[in-house]
Amino acid sequence: MGADTGEKLCRGTDMRQEKSTESGMDMGQEKCTESGMDMSQEKSTGPGTEGHSPVHAPIPGLGLRSIKTALAALLTALLYGFLPDSNPTFACIGAIFGMGADMEESRRSGGNRFFGTIIGGFIGLGLYWLEHLVYPEGNYWLRLPMVFLGTIILISLCVLFRWPGGVQPGGVVLCIILFNTPAHHIDYAIHRMIDTGVGVAVALLVNYLLPRRRSTGSAWRRREKGNDVWGLKSYEERS
Repeated sequence: MGADTGEKLCRGTDMRQEKSTESGMDMGQEKCTESGMDMSQEKSTGPGTEGHSPVHAPIPGLGLRSIKTALAALLTALLYGFLPDSNPTFACIGAIFGMGADMEESRRSGGNRFFGTIIGGFIGLGLYWLEHLVYPEGNYWLRLPMVFLGTIILISLCVLFRWPGGVQPGGVVLCIILFNTPAHHIDYAIHRMIDTGVGVAVALLVNYLLPRRRSTGSAWRRREKGNDVWGLKSYEERS
């Protein structure tokens, strides 16, 4: 009987240990699950998103900045409709490039576009004049070192005047004047500068009249911009 009693006691102890172990494991799993859910919710929400109510449109990525960009291009084209013998192509391009999320970004983007166009235009005119001074009918092989020299000068001036974003639009104007020279290269360069300035001015005006209200989550989104290495975020998110 003593042996039976001892066996019963041992079995009871084993059963209690198993139950306590199982209950402990269940509680641990529940805690891990809850903590994992909380961490995933915090990551998906992100800091500074409380009170943030972005504008959701039927078309993904379409928001106030998209509307303002389209409106600036429309107003620019409408303005040129009242000007005889005018082409709004480069003015509309300047309006689109000059539109930013706010006035500060518009001044930076539009300034890069306008400054680069002016510098590239003057460099292209100077090299075009130098080429036809040596070869009145033009020489393609002479343009090869010229485009190299012109690009170096363009980059140096843009960096010197702290407009590094002007390299791309300035390079476009430079290459067009050198390799796809219009019949009236001087008129082309001057009109390109003026048209770009008009487009940038329209973009600034639209951005001034339709300012964007920044929410509390904007600072966090600006910090996250650096992680968008490949530019995969939408047009609105990158603003």
